[in-house]
Amino acid sequence: MRFLVTVKPPAAAYEAGMMPSPELVAKMGAFNADLAKAGVLLAAEGLHPSSKGARITFAAGKPTVTDGPFAEAKELVGGFWLLQVQSKQEAIEWLLRCPFAGNEEVELRQIHDLEDFAVAMQDPERQQP
Repeated sequence: MRFLVTVKPPAAAYEAGMMPSPELVAKMGAFNADLAKAGVLLAAEGLHPSSKGARITFAAGKPTVTDGPFAEAKELVGGFWLLQVQSKQEAIEWLLRCPFAGNEEVELRQIHDLEDFAVAMQDPERQQP
């Protein structure tokens, strides 16, 4: 099972472009090394502030581009991990070891496998109109 873990940082510092302390960077490096050594880490990256990004929304199939920054702090994503584990519980157990010491939040979401789409194609009740 693959899971995407998004990191929601404290908004003010993140949007100001402040980087984590050297101590936190070292702890996160060690945490990432543990994930890699265990063979569960597929990717891990930090993201620039939303002020350097853009959103593309689609209304009736027509795209609209909105440049950042984005006002909703709860929607900000500061980075991510891509993990491959045996279960949701295993992913949670890894994340409980994360060395964050501030007001961060992480969100765990399972990634669909190709087989999930094949099953949905055969089940009209699982398809969007």
